[in-house]
Formats: sequence, structure tokens, C-alpha cells
Amino acid sequence: MFKRREKRGTGRVLLEAIYPPGGWGRAFNYMYYRLKRLPDPPHRIARGIAAGIFTSFSPMFGLHFFLAGFFAWMLRGNVVAAIFSTFIGNPVTFPFIAASSMFTGNVILGRETLVHFHALMLAFKRASGELWWNMMSLFNGTESHWENLAEFNREIFLPYLLGGAINGLVVSVAAYALAHPLIDAYQRRRSRLLQQKLQARLKIRSGAMVK
Repeated sequence: MFKRREKRGTGRVLLEAIYPPGGWGRAFNYMYYRLKRLPDPPHRIARGIAAGIFTSFSPMFGLHFFLAGFFAWMLRGNVVAAIFSTFIGNPVTFPFIAASSMFTGNVILGRETLVHFHALMLAFKRASGELWWNMMSLFNGTESHWENLAEFNREIFLPYLLGGAINGLVVSVAAYALAHPLIDAYQRRRSRLLQQKLQARLKIRSGAMVK
């Protein structure tokens, strides 16, 4: 009953992960619409948005939803808004987020600032593969190697984490300052329109009763 009429092939699934149906503009408009209509005070929704955007600058790939929810809970923000806002980090924006985070982190650490995005993603891929190998070595008896992971943590993960925290903090604070008044204005306008519709219905009913 709930299955797709047309089965999607692997290529289409990968394509839609990079470029969703209708485009990223439509996807962002949908998320913006859903965020505005969340049943929570503006400051809580704005805190959730800030938490989600901050998490998007983290190198903890695969854990963004959980981290965003945790940060939103810590800030007493809206968890749903935080999860939605992690989509700020997507295949289109990740190259810029990663490059800016590595640049900021390397500047602070006094290292070379130029890091190619392809090399960065390759390093993450190798590190995740080696981490999986070492975890499996606990069960299959093979020899584990931690030297490459230690180098990855020192050369890639640390500057990314440091730079992402700084850049993410700046962007999330700016997002909060922008989102709070917009959501507040939207909720006030929506509440006013609902009251006007309610009053109009009451007038119609009262007029019908008089007749």
C-alpha cells in the first residue's frame, strides 16, 4: 500500500541524495515552512536552528542528528528544528564547510592552511575503513593498526573539529539572530489571521441565529 509505484534504481537514489527532486531550493523552502509552523515559542525554535547549524560544522559525520538533538536539549531548544537544520550541511555546502573549518583550524594551530577537499574526504574514508578494521580485529584475531588513525586525528580531525566549532558558533549565532525575529513575526501574523477568521465565523453564526 505504501510502496512506491516506480522502483528507484541505485543511480537515482544516489542522485536524489545529492540533488533532491525539485531541487535544493524547493527542499529548503519546505524545511523553512515546516520550521515556521512548529508549535513552540520563537526563541526555542531559533535555538534549535542554531544547534542544528552548529552541528553541521562538526566532523562527526553520521552523528549529526544525535548531536543536534543533544545540543538542542542542552539549550532548551526545539529538537525537531535542530534535526531539520542539520540539512544545512549537504553535498552542496559540505565542500565549503569543510574547507572553511580546516582553514580556521589550521590558522589557529599555525599550520599550512591549504587543504584540498578531495584529499580531505579521502582521509576520512581511509580513517573510517581503518577504524572498522581495528574493531573487527577484536573478533577475528587480525592485527590492528592505530598509527594512521593517530596521524589522521592530529592532522585532519583536530583542525576540522577546532575550526568547525569556531565557524559553526559564528554562523549559528547569526542564524539565531536572524531566525528569532522572523519566526516571531510569522507566528504573530498567523495568530492574528486565525483570530480574524474566528471572529468572522462567530459573526456569521450570530447573524444566522438572529434570523
